[in-house]
Amino acid sequence: MSANKQATFTHTKFVDPTPLPESVPKVDELGVTSAPLKSASFFIGQYCKEYNDDFMLCKSENNDPKHCLTEGRKVTRCAINLITKLRENCGKEFEAHWQCLEKNNQELSGCRAPERTFNTCVFDKMGLEKKIPGTPEGAEQIQNKKNPVY
Repeated sequence: MSANKQATFTHTKFVDPTPLPESVPKVDELGVTSAPLKSASFFIGQYCKEYNDDFMLCKSENNDPKHCLTEGRKVTRCAINLITKLRENCGKEFEAHWQCLEKNNQELSGCRAPERTFNTCVFDKMGLEKKIPGTPEGAEQIQNKKNPVY
């Protein structure tokens, strides 16, 4: 790189002026950070499975980001709905689990006690059970083991 080249920085935020197409529904952002999302991720996968499958099918048909905006917004809307229900039904347990994740570098293994409490609350109040995809049928889920080997 030559010595006379200078870096150019802009101090203005780029906003795309192109409006969204009329066919794309408006959706709010989730409004949560990575720790609450990780805490709720398996429940989101189960609760929003139908919308997730539609979105992934759409992405496999056409990799253009504009092609699947409607399906993606349905997934986001479903996740917002679940996060709201988790806060209403198991708010204290949900917060304890994601705060633990936040303090333990997002490592699930360091937060099994609050995870068990959270999972029990979600199952009792919402009927959702945490199941890790790909676990062999009949095998005990890792979060339910008393002395897991890592």
